[in-house]
Amino acid sequence: MIARDDRDLDAGTRWLANYLATLCRADRSLHDIGRVLMADLGDAPPRDDMTLLLARVRALSAEHTTSWEFPADPAVVTDARQATARQLADWGLDELAFTTELVVSELVTNAIRYAGGPVGLRLIRKNVLVCEVTDPSNTQPRLRRARTTDEGGRGLFLIAQLTTRWGSRYGQSGKTIWTEQLLTTPKPSEL
Repeated sequence: MIARDDRDLDAGTRWLANYLATLCRADRSLHDIGRVLMADLGDAPPRDDMTLLLARVRALSAEHTTSWEFPADPAVVTDARQATARQLADWGLDELAFTTELVVSELVTNAIRYAGGPVGLRLIRKNVLVCEVTDPSNTQPRLRRARTTDEGGRGLFLIAQLTTRWGSRYGQSGKTIWTEQLLTTPKPSEL
């Protein structure tokens, strides 16, 4: 699709970006955009496998997000927890405070201990509560099972148990560990 016999990779990437810019409109479904794009490729079989992923993103208003930046000092973990509790109270999400403070404490402590600073903390509230902690390291965190005699190593395991899901992504200068929590407790029939 992008690298074809009649154009190089850069030209193909520009063609795809320009073509998608003309196809993508708010009144057109992603399914239709993909169908039109694939139909315009012609009948010649591709030289390699192709995957097309289209996503529509929506910006959140400022009232749904808040963020802080902390230096690489273990003493700021308390400040991060307190800021989180205040914000959750402002959003009327007091029932999530205990769990979210624990998640924030674990992630900010790990960021300071293993990555240095500055450490960014962001909360996003829309359909779920997202907690993001950003640090300058590119080291991928890994979930491990600590032995009963280990003094540490349970943090991500604990986070995995307390949140709906979690993960990490890389940026230009470090990584972000994120977690999601449901805003309402599901009924037993929904589990």
